[in-house]
Amino acid sequence: MSSNIDYTSPATQFTFDVNDSPIFKKDNQNFINVLGIKQLNTLENVSLLDIFLSAGNVIEPHYHQHAAELVYCISGACTVSFLNPFTKEIQNYPITPGQVANVPQGWWHYIVATANNTHFLGIFDAPTPEVILGSDLLKLTPSNIMAHTYCMDESQWKKAIAPVEPSTFIGPPKDCNRVKETTSYPVPHSVEQYADQMCPYTYQK
Repeated sequence: MSSNIDYTSPATQFTFDVNDSPIFKKDNQNFINVLGIKQLNTLENVSLLDIFLSAGNVIEPHYHQHAAELVYCISGACTVSFLNPFTKEIQNYPITPGQVANVPQGWWHYIVATANNTHFLGIFDAPTPEVILGSDLLKLTPSNIMAHTYCMDESQWKKAIAPVEPSTFIGPPKDCNRVKETTSYPVPHSVEQYADQMCPYTYQK
């Protein structure tokens, strides 16, 4: 297998501390570190996100336009959910330490922590973990286009997305103070509870 890496160069890197490469931080319990070719120049078709979440926090809906993602749970618990473009259904996969869920390239997905001190890796078959975020799609698509396309009132659309911050990454925001609706669900205490609350028809006990 050929490679363009010069393994004799003194600038060649073989190790890196991912703790030194934060890409996003919500607070001390919810943050993301990154490892890609910019951090470790001997990487080829692999990169990763090192993700820490507390219960109820969500890696926002997004997709990776250039890579598949293998989610590996290290501690805690989370549910990996994606929209299957072939069946038009949301599929939910609760995982705990040692378990994985695979998200094919380009599939719309999100990840919910169902326990505190959740830690998992998102591993990609590409040298950089590029992403297109739902918050960016909502905020950067012109409101008049959304309103016209879907026969909506533009002012109502603008009001609805006003609280959305571009590049949210981890939601909900720290200053979220919305009034909970009667149909909302409490933060689950287990993977099974999350599955029963949020996806009763897709989770098999």
